[in-house]
Amino acid sequence: MKIAAIQMVSTPDVEHNLCTARGLISQAAAQGAQMMLLPEYWPMMGHKETDKVKHAESTGGGLIQRWMAGMAALHQVWLIGGTIPMTASVAGKVRNTTLVYNPAGEWVTSYDKIHLFGFAKDDESYDESRTIVRGDAVSSFEAPFGRVGLSICYDVRFPELYRALGQCALIVVPAAFTFTTGQAHWEILLRARAIENQCYVLAAAQGGLHVNGRRTWGHSMLIDPWGKILSVLPEGEGIVAGEIDPTYLAGIRENLPALLHRVL
Repeated sequence: MKIAAIQMVSTPDVEHNLCTARGLISQAAAQGAQMMLLPEYWPMMGHKETDKVKHAESTGGGLIQRWMAGMAALHQVWLIGGTIPMTASVAGKVRNTTLVYNPAGEWVTSYDKIHLFGFAKDDESYDESRTIVRGDAVSSFEAPFGRVGLSICYDVRFPELYRALGQCALIVVPAAFTFTTGQAHWEILLRARAIENQCYVLAAAQGGLHVNGRRTWGHSMLIDPWGKILSVLPEGEGIVAGEIDPTYLAGIRENLPALLHRVL
């Protein structure tokens, strides 16, 4: 199966972002991709952290969810929706949620981001816990080539989350890594997760200078189970694509059965 990561430079305008994503999804479908991953915060990167609260959707309804279901059905692809803001039980906060739709446009599963990013250095300061309620459960789904494990951005720093998912053929990481942390750690962390879990990793990132002044690292990429980068897009909007090869995956695990050697 051919899979694709879509890289964006999202704005505060939801309609503009939907239009951008529509074009990139169509482009990926034309290239033969059967599964696509959008980046974190793809429908909106607001001027303020609280902007996303105004666009939060309830489970099962809302403009963004209907749009995603329609895109999946139109192109008959698996669509993994990066993250969108979903209503939470705490006033003034949202859940940062990945939604998965199958080629019939049906909702399959979702995942609420567990690890909330916090960073402060010089003039940069981020604290997702101010506007996001963290999730409390891992999530995965079965694709034609095997299990797909869901994670979001800052989760990539916590390898225990991926162990909790069990053996996956593919791990996805939609993200909006900052330029500072991405330059230092993004590739290293993604390749480590691929190597230690002996699976493919597909990461879809925000990648560029946003209207709100934030600069994201980009470098969406596909990594194979040996830790080799198969494709990467450094910056700007576009697509990263490649094949999932179950025979190659099985061979890696047979030649180096590290997952069978675990004792903890």
